[in-house]
Amino acid sequence: MGISKATYQKTRFGNKIMDINKIIVLGDGGWGTALSILLSKKNFSVTLWSVSSGYAKELDKKRINRKFLPVIKIPKNIKITSDINELKDADLIIISVPSIYLRSVLKRINKNDLKNKVIISAVKGIEDKSLLRMSQVITQELGKIKLAVLSGPTIAHEVANSIPTTAVIATKNSRLSRILQNVLTTKRFRIYTNSDIIGVELGGSLKNVIAIACGISDGLNFGTNTKAAILSRGLKEIIRLGKKLGAKEKTFSGITGLGDLVTTCISAFSRNRQVGFQLGRGLKMHQIMKNMEMVAEGVFTVKAANALSRKYKIEMPITNQIYNVIYKNKRSINAVNELMTRSKKQEH
Repeated sequence: MGISKATYQKTRFGNKIMDINKIIVLGDGGWGTALSILLSKKNFSVTLWSVSSGYAKELDKKRINRKFLPVIKIPKNIKITSDINELKDADLIIISVPSIYLRSVLKRINKNDLKNKVIISAVKGIEDKSLLRMSQVITQELGKIKLAVLSGPTIAHEVANSIPTTAVIATKNSRLSRILQNVLTTKRFRIYTNSDIIGVELGGSLKNVIAIACGISDGLNFGTNTKAAILSRGLKEIIRLGKKLGAKEKTFSGITGLGDLVTTCISAFSRNRQVGFQLGRGLKMHQIMKNMEMVAEGVFTVKAANALSRKYKIEMPITNQIYNVIYKNKRSINAVNELMTRSKKQEH
């Protein structure tokens, strides 16, 4: 499936030949598991790392990720471990842990083990205290490394089931982007390249906030008209902030912008939409979080997005109201009423 490993062995990176054979995926969530399955089908040597030794043993024995990707069988050729030192033997490291745990995982990595390795961040989010994007957090913790970002509308179980999907690999280095495009691409997983790391990361992060808003709309039994309004005005908010932070506007009309936004706002498997739905039904965040195994990134991203909108004086009314619902216990219907009765203005 896709391109043989021999292609990578002949691919030049600068003055050196880059040989990508061994890949470790840090993070046993649905996305990390799906990526491990995808790459193992391309005959790479794949290791899936779990932060929990107990759960790693369960995954290795049962070959089913009951918490994060049930029903999907994990192939026997995927090594499963909780030993972070396994990454020293890898050529490529894919980081797929929740954003709130990223920094703590990075602190466990021995920087001396990263020489001549490539790192892909598959993490979506903005750190709420530092207001840094995930690639910035990685660079801050690990120093100068070969780094790329993977993002897009990628529902994990669909990727694991080889349902046609597109995504983007973003890096400033054109040679590296082509290498990683070849590594990840299959007949059912099409990878595009993009040099706009800021736009790709912000699109993949901020759409989770808008997905919570769409879930609230569904929970309140509103209709298609409402969801269309949230999607279009939500995208406008993402573009406003993205441009201020240095992203290219055209990125937000692509796969990691509009594409990811639509998927996350309408999919029944979207954790962020599900959180919003329950908020719309009247549940409080502490009640919702108590029953969730998986992390809904929008719950944390909205805190950072709200802070950024205030810091840069960017108008983001939907984001601000979602922040108030989650962190100020505002009733969802009151947030809707305030959005609908704001001062009249032109569309753009």
